[in-house]
Amino acid sequence: MMIDDLNLYYGQFHALKDISLNIQEKEITAFIGPSGCGKSTLLSGMSRLLIPKEGDVLLEGVSIHDYKAKDLAKKLSILPQGPIAPEGITVKELCYFGRNPYKNLFGSRTKEDDDMVQWAIEATGLKEFANRQLDSLSGGQRQRAWIAMALTQNTDILLLDEPTTYLDLAYQIEILELLKDLNKKTKKTIVTVIHELNQAARYADNLVCMKKGKIYSQGRVETVFTENMLKDVFGVDSIVILDPITSRPMCIPK
Repeated sequence: MMIDDLNLYYGQFHALKDISLNIQEKEITAFIGPSGCGKSTLLSGMSRLLIPKEGDVLLEGVSIHDYKAKDLAKKLSILPQGPIAPEGITVKELCYFGRNPYKNLFGSRTKEDDDMVQWAIEATGLKEFANRQLDSLSGGQRQRAWIAMALTQNTDILLLDEPTTYLDLAYQIEILELLKDLNKKTKKTIVTVIHELNQAARYADNLVCMKKGKIYSQGRVETVFTENMLKDVFGVDSIVILDPITSRPMCIPK
């Protein structure tokens, strides 16, 4: 996926300015930056939820705006912040929503639908909760269920907008470990917004750092995650050291 000179607006407000970016296939890319810098807006532009005034997003060399809706939904899936499900829905029922792009003329379920839902539930560790109502689960389990629904779309690209927001630390780690494991096993391209900087550095392969609607820096974690970046973008004086467990960079505010 390639973003080419993308400009996005909310009314007259110029939210994203001249964004050019090449998303690395089969890797995890994390968007970082202060609140309001345009991270979620960029994801919306990448998934056709926002229409650009200038620039484009290319998927396999074709503008995403030239795809039919069902065809695009078979290539990329997006999990927004705070998704809402119908009251009383079970985990398995939720997952079947991810199969909508593949529905036939009569809307009946196929063996492929059943197999994909079963795989997604098992891949996210939710087998024992498949028939539980979504609102009866813990925050981490609910987020796993939403990720499972996105997986049932069977796309090569998965976009997630702050999947760890509002979760306790243990659940944050659980979700990020899940994404890392999925990336390793399925080779899906995962693009996610991560608010916590040390988690982004630990779990992503690439970072895109944003500031005031523009890309401040992009590249491998070791290149982007620097003391100068933390000072310029977040206004934090810090020391960057190597995580003793992962050997990835991590920051300690002074």
